[in-house]
Amino acid sequence: MAVKVLILEDNPVARGFLCRVVRESFSDISSITEAADLDAARRLLGHKAGGRAPLSDDPYQLIMVDLELPDGSGLEMLAELANYPATRIVTTLYSDDEHLFPALQCGADGYLLKEDRFEVLVEELQKIVRGQPPLSPAIARRLLTHFRSGDGLLSVHTTTSAPVSAPAPLAPLDHERLTPRESEVLTYLSKGFTIKEIAALMGIKWFTVNDHIKSIYKKLNVSSRAEAAVLASKQGLV
Repeated sequence: MAVKVLILEDNPVARGFLCRVVRESFSDISSITEAADLDAARRLLGHKAGGRAPLSDDPYQLIMVDLELPDGSGLEMLAELANYPATRIVTTLYSDDEHLFPALQCGADGYLLKEDRFEVLVEELQKIVRGQPPLSPAIARRLLTHFRSGDGLLSVHTTTSAPVSAPAPLAPLDHERLTPRESEVLTYLSKGFTIKEIAALMGIKWFTVNDHIKSIYKKLNVSSRAEAAVLASKQGLV
């Protein structure tokens, strides 16, 4: 049966990136529908905020959910999909426990970091057809550490009547904050775009992009795009 996919992601560049990942991962995609916020996703699924997504004659088989959205948290969507027959995969920049475990508690079937290489994401997403949970390598290591130490992980699967609240925002870095333009460049960098590609996407000169990158490295006190992407994702800068 052909796979019908819904991608809930507010960043258009990230949406395009995830669409490419999905197309590369499965040969039997029937359609990929994009939603930029919770309201748009709810309209597509046919329910209102706080309700449960109803069954339909033509349901989505795969739903990819970002956690930080302009009109709320992706955790809300995961809870609303509790009885919906789709594989629910979180796609985010956050690799910390404060985001990971609430997402699992809300019913996520997998957890992927958008900063991972294209090939890694494709490999992980293909695990769905083998009945395995797609997990970014860093997330798999984190879960293994918790299993070994016995810390907190078992409580993720404990049933509770209390609603799961959205994660509190992370504290800002001590570093000087990035400008909106620098944040945009950093987002593109974390997706693997080259300097020339970023320049074309932003409508600026490549050397201007290069200047932004130098400023980003200086403000974040890093020396590579990988370090910048990891630090930015942990601190919620992009």
